[in-house]
Amino acid sequence: MRDHIFHFFRAHRRTTLLIGLGAFFALAAFLPRIVSTPTGTKHTNSGDVSRPVYTIPSHLSPLPAPPPPDMERMKRQGCVMDGVLSGYGEDTVEAIHLIDRSNCYYLHRAVETWLATPDFSMARELMTLVKKEDLVWGMFIAEAIDTKAEYYSFEKDRMFKFADMCRKGTKNDWGEHTCKPSLSQSEYRDYVRQITSEAIDSGIQVFMFGQVFYQDNLQKPRVDDIIEDMRDYAKDRGVEIFVGAQTNDITDKKYLRYFDFIEGGVGIDANGSVESGPCHTRWWKKPGDWCWGLLWHPQFSEPANNVFVHLDWSGLKWDDMGRFARMDKELRVDTIKNLHSYFTKKDIGFLVPFGAPLFKENDGCVGPQKRYYSPNNLYGCPDEDAFNKILK
Repeated sequence: MRDHIFHFFRAHRRTTLLIGLGAFFALAAFLPRIVSTPTGTKHTNSGDVSRPVYTIPSHLSPLPAPPPPDMERMKRQGCVMDGVLSGYGEDTVEAIHLIDRSNCYYLHRAVETWLATPDFSMARELMTLVKKEDLVWGMFIAEAIDTKAEYYSFEKDRMFKFADMCRKGTKNDWGEHTCKPSLSQSEYRDYVRQITSEAIDSGIQVFMFGQVFYQDNLQKPRVDDIIEDMRDYAKDRGVEIFVGAQTNDITDKKYLRYFDFIEGGVGIDANGSVESGPCHTRWWKKPGDWCWGLLWHPQFSEPANNVFVHLDWSGLKWDDMGRFARMDKELRVDTIKNLHSYFTKKDIGFLVPFGAPLFKENDGCVGPQKRYYSPNNLYGCPDEDAFNKILK
């Protein structure tokens, strides 16, 4: 489901956040940093003499390898915390306090890249403020880029050319100076290799490609090569990672098995109930209609390695998060409790919303700002205590 409307307004908010949190970031000034050589190198993994491993230098030194992520625990104690390491939700410091109080283990989409390049200096500084240890951080590799963005390529010793990353025919698809990136473009492949390598060095262990059918050519896929490069780089650093994707109605087993997991929206109604068919009936009425895949359905879940679902958002009033925020507290809690129980019993991960976008004119409860939901007891949707009981 498209996240574009909400994220469009948040693509360039880092400078403001950094100014506002300057006093807190000073606490992380001890982080070790190095300036590496400005060109990338390739070396051969001793375990596979035929395959190059990309070693991409960074201005930040690699952090110690975190413990391996636990997929089964991620399914039971996964939480959506969209953009918490990228400055989403306005009150980032309070969001960090929320994490510390939570029973969340996996923080889904903590680093967000919708129409924005990642800022790993900021992400690291925010991570140092989190007291809770035992966490797995996730990153979203978005299907939307700003063609005027600036990000330095250490391997090529120049700025990346974002306009060269676009899929043909997608100019301005998400607004002016935007496009859908394509892994068929070498510039985009190099960019993904670099940002995922920097993320691995920064302690990020779970990656998800947004709407991968936009980013990859399903007839001549390249994502498998990128994932192999990511795994090789992580192995070289002694880090274990998971890589997933939003795959919608893709059913090809070989393709789905490239990923450790697939992920998609739940599609709740106003009462918190879900449908039973493979395609949501809002769009699918008869064969040939567009299918918004309900990924827990065996048509999609059986060929996949693992499945995660969440309350979807698109920046529109009728999306999952919009309907959820318009419920009263009792129904919100019952909805999350029922969905978590229903899906985890099916060995499908349900990601509890701890930070997610809302329609800007939504008339339900809100978090630190009108366009963002948080269960923090300080705001208008005080659900955190109930959610933490569910996550135990």
